[in-house]
Amino acid sequence: MTTTAPPPAATSTSPKERRPATLRRRTPSSRRRSTPLTIAMLAALAYFLLPLFWLLIASTKSTQDLFNSFGLWFSHAPQLLTNVKETFAQDDGVFVHWLLNTVMYAVVSAIGAALLAAAAGYGFAKFRFRGDRAAFNLVLGAVMVPTTALAIPTYLLFAEAGLVNTPWAIILPSLVNPFGLYLMRVYAQDAVPDSILEAARIDGAGEARIFFTIALRLLAPGLVTVLLFTLVATWNNYFLPLIMLNDPELYPITVGLSSWAAQAQNGGAGTSSDMLALVVTGSLISILPLVAAFLLLQRYWQSGLAAGGVKQ
Repeated sequence: MTTTAPPPAATSTSPKERRPATLRRRTPSSRRRSTPLTIAMLAALAYFLLPLFWLLIASTKSTQDLFNSFGLWFSHAPQLLTNVKETFAQDDGVFVHWLLNTVMYAVVSAIGAALLAAAAGYGFAKFRFRGDRAAFNLVLGAVMVPTTALAIPTYLLFAEAGLVNTPWAIILPSLVNPFGLYLMRVYAQDAVPDSILEAARIDGAGEARIFFTIALRLLAPGLVTVLLFTLVATWNNYFLPLIMLNDPELYPITVGLSSWAAQAQNGGAGTSSDMLALVVTGSLISILPLVAAFLLLQRYWQSGLAAGGVKQ
């Protein structure tokens, strides 16, 4: 005679026990621990956004209102459009030349530096040659050297070559980006599989064709990351154009606005009244292209930063 065991009784679980583990871990103590982090994040956000907020408000004021009104709020008669028109009309529209020069310097330098960093980083990551480790360590050492320390030697070299006071004096030094090379080497190590390279070589593709048709596409996120870093660095570069350029027609925005600020400080009362508002408004205009570039390329930039740091 066989007996069948009764089915197990259904165990009733309380709603608290049926909660996911992630919800059960949200205890009051964990919320208390996250409060200082939230405060720190808000403080960092205010630290970075407050100068931009002040710049936006100051651009809507006249020079007199800059000194007589509250700094973090608008004046009674905003005149942003008037300041913008006067900025572009000052000195026969020299601000337009400065803006175009800055765009040319930054875009050409960013594209060139990104391509060179991608090629060199890909070479260090996928090829082995005598002295490769020593050469890469030399690159890492170059990352620690500040660019201002190289400005005077670069000026002496370019003076001997006759390139001072030319656009090449700004573009050529900006093409060398040791940090971008290091970043592309780390990114290419995992982003470009060796199996794809071997398959391309078996099919008869040369190394140059493999790089430009296969590797460069796989390196696109890292390439955009280096491009953005170089774009911002060249756009905000001040010391190198200051010592390399003498012609105001070749100035970038940084040096041009600095010359206007010097006129406002050293000139008479009328000059100071005319120039200070233009310097502030020109500073606001100069950051708008960078904001647009970051918003348009943000997804590539984020993926480029994260992919190279993941260990496969």
